[in-house]
Amino acid sequence: MDIETLYQHFKACTSVSTDTRKITADAMYFALKGDNFDGNQFVNQAFENGAKYCVVDDDKAVINDRCILVNDVLQTLQQLATYHRNAIGIPIISLTGSNGKTTTKELIHAVLSTTYNVMATIGNLNNHIGVPLTLLSFTKDLDYGIVEMGANHQKEIEFLANIAQPDYGVITNFGKAHLEGFGGEDGVIKGKSELYDHLRDHTKTVFINTDDAKQIAQIGDYQNMITFGKTSDNDCIVSFTKADPFVSLNYNGTSINSQLIGDYNYGNIAIAVAIGQHFKVATDPIKNAIEGYQPKNNRSEIIMKGSTQIILDAYNANPTSMLAALKNLKQLQAETKYLFLGDMFELGDAAEEEHQAIVDFAEANFDEHIYVVGENFYKTKTSASTQKFESFEDLKPMLGNLKLDNATVLIKGSRGMALERILEVV
Repeated sequence: MDIETLYQHFKACTSVSTDTRKITADAMYFALKGDNFDGNQFVNQAFENGAKYCVVDDDKAVINDRCILVNDVLQTLQQLATYHRNAIGIPIISLTGSNGKTTTKELIHAVLSTTYNVMATIGNLNNHIGVPLTLLSFTKDLDYGIVEMGANHQKEIEFLANIAQPDYGVITNFGKAHLEGFGGEDGVIKGKSELYDHLRDHTKTVFINTDDAKQIAQIGDYQNMITFGKTSDNDCIVSFTKADPFVSLNYNGTSINSQLIGDYNYGNIAIAVAIGQHFKVATDPIKNAIEGYQPKNNRSEIIMKGSTQIILDAYNANPTSMLAALKNLKQLQAETKYLFLGDMFELGDAAEEEHQAIVDFAEANFDEHIYVVGENFYKTKTSASTQKFESFEDLKPMLGNLKLDNATVLIKGSRGMALERILEVV
């Protein structure tokens, strides 16, 4: 079936789903395959749950005339997303980066939603499946669509940008994330900059943080730039004020006091402010949107348990974000500080060096109460101030004995470590 005919079927549906357990009435089901599953085997279930059409790539899965047989379901999903994106024609704002993508996406959405009809990537649906699903959720009555793009290897951002075909783009930062897949820090910069390359090739607009030398070096003298930063020659003048513990900044002579901790979140907020200004959102709505945004889903959350303040940042971790979290904790005023640090994943050959560097920094800046968890941290060389645990199960018995009164606690680790489980014990 050609893509235009498929699109007419799509328009007759209420939604798109790749999971039969989440199908709603009159949805279009795409029977994706994975390493351990084949969606073609669940066509009957999809129809029973209300699917209007099922897109399959196994002729044995064609059980009625509402099954649409294609060569490759995933490729068809991606092609349909691009076709739909062009059919509705709304401006697309895209973002990527090593750290802070989802928080930044939510901040942009909060700011633009004060003035416009806007939709954004839900959660972290930012890969080769999530980006098409995001695009297919957009409608022509939107003023803007916001698309988050994640990657762990070269050419992935290029691929996603070709699907989404963004009109505007921004990179939060370049950091030591997914070093294994990107082939080192230089590979990260090259891979993330594929968004800049796409926008440049299609004469689209880039938002650029002029306080970030790495980004300036990558974008060069490209003309279609909206700049933001602390100096007066920027299109948007925004400057960091403090982070004690929450980030404050100055914009248009107005103080904005966020509910985000750590100076590392300043850049994420500045992006949302700059995008808001460019699209003519007034200062007061920008301020209200930023100040009203509360982090969630284990991302830089502040949780109070009695007299103890817990910084829960257990959604993900890499050497850049881990170091930033430790530096932020160091400058906070607190009677006692506890560190619970979990392994950082996808570092490849750099894993040993990067985990040791984090331990060395922690021990140089904190006298006690340092707890590291995971196979990589367990291999590090530590002093008496650090306690090592190979797994969370090894750590768990010790947690119940801790006295955390009047303390500030940092919990930081990669998603696979699930260190939020600490909250169930302490």
